[in-house]
Amino acid sequence: MHILVSNDDGYRAPGITVLADALAAEHKISVVAPERNCSGASNSLTLERGLRACQVAENSYYVDGTPTDTVHLAVTGLLASMPDMVVSGINAGANMGDDVLYSGTVAAAMEGRHLGLPAIAVSMDSYTPQHYETAATAVLQLLNDIEQVSFAANTILNINVPDIPWSQIKGFRATRLGNRHKSEGMIVQDDPRGDPMYWVGPPGAEQDAGEGTDFHAVKQHYVSITPLQIDLTRYNCIADLDSWLDSHNR
Repeated sequence: MHILVSNDDGYRAPGITVLADALAAEHKISVVAPERNCSGASNSLTLERGLRACQVAENSYYVDGTPTDTVHLAVTGLLASMPDMVVSGINAGANMGDDVLYSGTVAAAMEGRHLGLPAIAVSMDSYTPQHYETAATAVLQLLNDIEQVSFAANTILNINVPDIPWSQIKGFRATRLGNRHKSEGMIVQDDPRGDPMYWVGPPGAEQDAGEGTDFHAVKQHYVSITPLQIDLTRYNCIADLDSWLDSHNR
């Protein structure tokens, strides 16, 4: 396959290097990633200025934009040939539960799916991973027979991997998103001039993390695979909403 590799940690992050090297052993790859760390960028697009892409190696580029920008640019004009799929990662830090709302790693995969390509996002359950190769091995195993399974056209796979050697991984688990408590409060500091600066506080602790969730699977040393849908419509609410709105219609 021709695989587009991207991330949100930036093109020099160790995770994308390990992933690209592993995939290149068996597939054709193109790397298009942000110039700098864009963690938390979610699905943002750069609309008020032009984007610059710089080639750093054969089939490898960085873009001065967001993760979504990189995939959009790669698929709609930068690359000479269309990729067969998008793999985003390997992220330093898990993207489980509520994290997917903010994750640039997940957003890059979503943009690939939005543009018609199968896509997966892969993250390590550590902010300082020691075993990126475990996630790379998991991805390669899944790609070996991914064509045997079919998903709805608006689905991506969100993969989270324990930061342990591959020999200690117990297997794969299909999971749902767990849930966190609300995030902690803002952290206030004074800058050198005495003016306040505000830092986003740490994410909340696990709340819904029981069996069947991504949190539980990773904690039990399984690779968690959660199917995510791009269509956010809550279909089972439409009938009730329609009945309520009838009272406002003339």
